[in-house]
Amino acid sequence: MDRPWYRSFEWPLAIACILITLIGIVCIQSATSHSTIALGETKKQIAYAVVGIGLMAGFAFMDYRRWQRLALPLYIVMLILLAFILFKGNTAHGAVRWIALGPFQFQPSEPAKLIIAISIAALLSRGTYRRIQDLWLPIIAVGVPALLVLKQPDLGTTLVLLAILTAQLYFGVENLLDFLIYAVTGVVAALYVIGSDKILKPFQKARLLVFLDPKLDPQGSGYSLNQSKIAVGNGGLFGKGLYHGTQTQLNFVPEHSTDFIFTVLGEELGFLGAAVLIALYGIVIVCGIATASVSCSRPVS
Repeated sequence: MDRPWYRSFEWPLAIACILITLIGIVCIQSATSHSTIALGETKKQIAYAVVGIGLMAGFAFMDYRRWQRLALPLYIVMLILLAFILFKGNTAHGAVRWIALGPFQFQPSEPAKLIIAISIAALLSRGTYRRIQDLWLPIIAVGVPALLVLKQPDLGTTLVLLAILTAQLYFGVENLLDFLIYAVTGVVAALYVIGSDKILKPFQKARLLVFLDPKLDPQGSGYSLNQSKIAVGNGGLFGKGLYHGTQTQLNFVPEHSTDFIFTVLGEELGFLGAAVLIALYGIVIVCGIATASVSCSRPVS
């Protein structure tokens, strides 16, 4: 007899996701507290959270094996949106990444991360992939949307898509040697891209080089990274308290309400607050792996 849903439901995973979302909203509200857009931004994030939690609850009761049949339609819609945005998307900070939906802006590259994961999982579940030559289809399936995202330009999301592919190939390829060949090839390709002046834009290349050596350009491309480290260190053990972070509230850290939101948490809630957030992500990872292991033991219909 099947257990009641509330006994088989993955409560730690769901609660951890909700708490991470709430922490994010609080940090964003604090980061924008001295801005005229603070109230609107917070309301927008609350709306996103309500929709996201609702979708999470709905998908929790959906048979995950249905996603295999939906993989191809979702993938096609994703490609259409990523191509459309290059011609009709909204521009901000020199990048074309958004589609306006009334008062909200929709970034297709965000759901693309989930759709790529679903699509690659569907491909790996249908093939044997016992030879390195068999990996061409998953690589192309990720390569096409990755190039479209890079064109926006959005190097960060492009790297995330490639990381998703790498993680899934690690678990999905039967021969470890084949994965190692793929990994070595990827490292060589990455070194070529970094060393070449024809693929990445100058600012993208600078960001990668600063990531490898934060002291390379402290007053230029490395400024944000160095300021974020100062802000996190400034928080100490217990933090300066919400709305009282000097580095973030006084805008020493650029984009502190978006790309560098973790600096707000680190400075205002300190090491303990950051440790709680990392622990919650740890719960998500552990519960996710456990759930995936159980799912892999079930037959695919």
